[in-house]
Amino acid sequence: MSELGTAALSGKASVTGASARPISDDLRKQVAASAAAYRDKPGALLSVLEETQRLDPNRHLSEDALRAIAEAMDEPLSRVYSVATFYSYYSLVPQGQHVIVVCRGTACHTRGSLGLLQETLAMLGAEDFREDEEASFTTADRKFTVRTVACFGQCALAPVVSLDGVILSRLTPSKLKAAIERVARGGKR
Repeated sequence: MSELGTAALSGKASVTGASARPISDDLRKQVAASAAAYRDKPGALLSVLEETQRLDPNRHLSEDALRAIAEAMDEPLSRVYSVATFYSYYSLVPQGQHVIVVCRGTACHTRGSLGLLQETLAMLGAEDFREDEEASFTTADRKFTVRTVACFGQCALAPVVSLDGVILSRLTPSKLKAAIERVARGGKR
């Protein structure tokens, strides 16, 4: 577990205490604007986490970002951390420019998602990736990150894959390969 995770869960993490690192003014302003936009709305914390991750150049929630969110929303850091680590959508590690999420739910599995995952990983040069040991794979050039999710809830459209947040349904390896090649060239999914 990260230093932040240990501190947050032990209650020793303090946003304004001596253990907190300085947060950049840009990050503080970005998070404050997001927090103000969602204040008093249902799911405000989820929305601020999502927007902060989306605006990050590496599409992740850094320790500084989590601290800034806790401060701006007047929430305990432990709550912000627990929400960010509970949902698989959020990432605490830097991701690639394009994120591919393969559904591994029962319907998708029975309709070929393992093959889609294996083809994608092979295409991106990650033949040694072990889904049972690692949460994600990011290419050396940081162009792509591949992750899995337990279920998207799109079972009737199985197998499904999310490519940069867009759900692609009833995929075959050739359709997925074509979509990945399009975004690699700068095109649309």
